[in-house]
Amino acid sequence: MSNAIVYGTDAFCAIVQRSAMARADDVTLARAMGYVHLYGDRRMPVTGVVSVIAIVLGIAATALAGSYASAILAGTAAVAAFVWLVIYAKISAPINRAFVEAVVEGRQPEDARALQRGWDRVINLRVALQGYLLAALAVAVAVR
Repeated sequence: MSNAIVYGTDAFCAIVQRSAMARADDVTLARAMGYVHLYGDRRMPVTGVVSVIAIVLGIAATALAGSYASAILAGTAAVAAFVWLVIYAKISAPINRAFVEAVVEGRQPEDARALQRGWDRVINLRVALQGYLLAALAVAVAVR
């Protein structure tokens, strides 16, 4: 369930936020994204940590129960979560910080539009990874 929150958030960003911010002026874009990331980056890590812990415990539990197919599926979900985390840490998080710093300091980043394009560039991949992760976990539960 924790991962579903991350998936839903990323999916909303890909489906709605990206198009809305593309139509916003640069000041609105920078302020909106600054505040979105100010609160999101404070609150979302809890769901991510709970998700990773649940996946690891699921892998262990299914392996100990002898359900190797489930353990392998959950393992592929863990790989997807790791890849998502790398993309987030290397690409999305630095952009988030740039928006947050600007809004907290009350300034407009010079490159707000370019920052957002960089963030948008990986959101579909993040959604795909999260979607795969959830599907793999659902199948892992079903094949016990």
